[in-house]
Amino acid sequence: MELSYSQNLEDYHLSLAFAGQATGTYIDIGAGHPIADNVSFWFYERGWQGVVVEPQSKLAALYARLRPRDIAVTGLVGRANGEADFHVVRRLHGLSTTKEGVAKATQAFGVDYQTIRTPTMTLAKLCESHDLGTIDFLKIDVEGAEADVLFGGDWERFRPKVVVAEAVSPMASEPSWQDWEPFLIAQRYRFVLFDTLNRFYVAEEYPEIVARFPTERASWHAVRHMYEIGRAPQNEEHPDHALVRELTRGFWASLPYLDPTLIASLLGRARQLENFDDLAALATMVESEQFRASLGRIACGYDGGQVIEE
Repeated sequence: MELSYSQNLEDYHLSLAFAGQATGTYIDIGAGHPIADNVSFWFYERGWQGVVVEPQSKLAALYARLRPRDIAVTGLVGRANGEADFHVVRRLHGLSTTKEGVAKATQAFGVDYQTIRTPTMTLAKLCESHDLGTIDFLKIDVEGAEADVLFGGDWERFRPKVVVAEAVSPMASEPSWQDWEPFLIAQRYRFVLFDTLNRFYVAEEYPEIVARFPTERASWHAVRHMYEIGRAPQNEEHPDHALVRELTRGFWASLPYLDPTLIASLLGRARQLENFDDLAALATMVESEQFRASLGRIACGYDGGQVIEE
């Protein structure tokens, strides 16, 4: 069974529209993590490539390591070129946004946000900068700022075959497409599907894609979902379970040889530490005799020192 990485079958619906197409090009705006809850990874995995835009630098940096064929742009896409305030929501990174009201609403979940000035460019400038010719699909998920992205496009020069945009307000799930759908329709795009979260449109010059598009959301069980397979070490049905078992054994056995700075960094990420004093205390701890003994006790179960029947 196919594995869907997206939140709401977006990748599966797009795969039906592009059935039989071996390669292609996408623009993924508000791309998020390169794999989890990602719409374009389904296609990257099958040989496609494109331009991904993600303003959160830690997430954007992952693309070079996990999806090197893609061009990753760290920044925003909006109505004008320049800079804009971007509100980074801690922990719930998928709710980060240029709309401060949306960021403030996330405080109801017990999280805070930080506002940073971030480079922004129009959709037209993005396409021009990367000399994009044929664009198979454009995906937009920018937590309430979809209109800003769409209004900044040059819809005569750069015409994605398919546009998929989040169409309900963040968290409230109220319809929001009335802010931008008339504009998109005026650019000669035809509405084809609402999946309860996103709306899909096809350029009128591609009737063959319209014909392949489902008119209703597919059955949830048409594909398996990333969230269903959980973490690789814990689920034997995870496609990478065997690999992670080998990596785990090798990692634990290698603990005494790892650089102390790396170990401190691993612990800092696990504990979600950002305060410099806390990180400095960790660096001191990993150099202690007591901590070295802990590493030895862990490693001896995997390095042959302690014989354990499995």
